[in-house]
Amino acid sequence: MAARKTVKKTNVSGDELKHYYREMLLIRRFEEKAGQLYGMGLIGGFCHLYIGQEAVVVGLEAAAEEGDKRITSYRDHGHMLACGMDPGGVMAELTGREGGLSKGKGGSMHMFSKEKHFYGGHGIVGAQVPLGAGLAFADKYKGNGRVTFTYFGDGAANQGQVYETFNMAALWDLPVVFVIENNQYAMGTAQARSTSTPDIYTRGEAFGIPGEAVDGMNVLSVKEAGERAVAHCRSGKGPYILEVKTYRYRGHSMSDPAKYRTREEVQRMREERDPIEQVREMLLDGKHASEDDLKAIDKDIKEIVNQAADFARASPEPALDELWTDIYAEA
Repeated sequence: MAARKTVKKTNVSGDELKHYYREMLLIRRFEEKAGQLYGMGLIGGFCHLYIGQEAVVVGLEAAAEEGDKRITSYRDHGHMLACGMDPGGVMAELTGREGGLSKGKGGSMHMFSKEKHFYGGHGIVGAQVPLGAGLAFADKYKGNGRVTFTYFGDGAANQGQVYETFNMAALWDLPVVFVIENNQYAMGTAQARSTSTPDIYTRGEAFGIPGEAVDGMNVLSVKEAGERAVAHCRSGKGPYILEVKTYRYRGHSMSDPAKYRTREEVQRMREERDPIEQVREMLLDGKHASEDDLKAIDKDIKEIVNQAADFARASPEPALDELWTDIYAEA
């Protein structure tokens, strides 16, 4: 598979490139396995895969610091893995098992990790955006210098609550990076048919929120943009918008045949712009790794993913009395 020839040369180290390669490959292989388990009937409900969008979360996690928060919508497995959540716990949650990170009660769309500062996975389109601003408000109140990454898609960008949140975040100078993961099709409608502006980040101008469009298929471009956004927020200047232009290879969910685009379009993206292949080419061209080195990484990742699937299958389903737990907070 050929990498895009316009990959930008940078001073990034070989170790950094290998880290990004490994992290993106983990997400890719994990999602492929999740798709297999869904086909076997082991994952119920909806299942939205992140295949093709790996550079977004890996690049932004490279710009984050310990204690920074992240919140997203239902296409969330990649975010979980990128912030360090255990693959076994994530897979067990997808399959509704007791060993899952939400005890098997959240499934694919609703998972949390207070330890990793991951605040969901939310099924209501756009609902995570005001919640993300609330997390940033708490950090500003505490004065702890933390930043919140609030992810949402091009479809959710047309929800009214997004703009109410922009307004409040700008008024209060909240340290929140609004990340628009623009994979170009929302649930199945092309952006050009649903959005009145060619660039979505420009909608922040009405609120005085700066932003930029980013090549979301290039992990280094995402990292650099993330660093600019984070520096802006940490300096007390308020929110920042990143419209990360990416592409998902699969349908909106596993039940979506994606007939609204051609196979040729998807294949062209895979061959010319795949985020993992771009880094692979940089590693080989820069002599940071050999073909054997990359095969070893792939083998290791496959073992991790297979172990996660085995753990999920071996974990029992939640007991019936779990229906009554985690409903109310103890005051």
